[in-house]
Amino acid sequence: MTMSTTAVLHSEWIKIKSVRSVAGSLIAVFAVTVSVTLFAFSTVGQAEVDDPGNDLLFSAFYALNFGQIAAMSFGATALSSEFLNGALRTSLMAVPRRSLFYVSKIAVVGGLALLVGLITSSTAFLVGQLFMGEYAIGPGEPGALRAAFGGGVYLALMALFAAGLTAVLRSAVAVLSLLIPFILLVSFVVGSTAGGVSQYLPDRAGQLVLHQHPQGSLGPWAGLAVTAGWAAAALATGWWALRKRDA
Repeated sequence: MTMSTTAVLHSEWIKIKSVRSVAGSLIAVFAVTVSVTLFAFSTVGQAEVDDPGNDLLFSAFYALNFGQIAAMSFGATALSSEFLNGALRTSLMAVPRRSLFYVSKIAVVGGLALLVGLITSSTAFLVGQLFMGEYAIGPGEPGALRAAFGGGVYLALMALFAAGLTAVLRSAVAVLSLLIPFILLVSFVVGSTAGGVSQYLPDRAGQLVLHQHPQGSLGPWAGLAVTAGWAAAALATGWWALRKRDA
């Protein structure tokens, strides 16, 4: 008998709770981001507020640079667990409709990533400002709420981007080996040399929402839409790969 959509969604939730590496990477999104925020703001704090080129709002979300790695790890491991030890064959025996299986898994991964991302982004912002004294940015400051909300959406999109690529490559290690150096090195170098082109890279586009006054032709929400486009393309390719390949 074919499982209902609700039953499939519930089974995917159970899988995520049951696999330690997947659940652990989701918890790490919050733990890493808040820990880095505490360390950075308790040690540096107000030291760079007088830098004329410093965007205090963007700096408030500095730790999301580390949280996004955990988010990508969550997306990648959630999908790669299906490609270990014949797990995908078992899943497709229970849910023969591959599209239903894939969409349900992505919905659960995206929903959890968004929930944890919003909590993480908001908490990191509030915790960091505790160390800023007279320079603290309140939630009512222009762009603050947009950045806190957008930061959570950004983390979810990066998780989905990694999930889609993992459905194609069938390996979390392969995906993270590509994405982490790209985010940490390639994007930084390209951003320093390629002018306006760099703002269309998935990480740089999405992080525009964290700036109080984003530079370039893209606005904060348009930048997040570009990141969403990258994630959608990866997810669509992953769906195609799952439908065409043998389990």
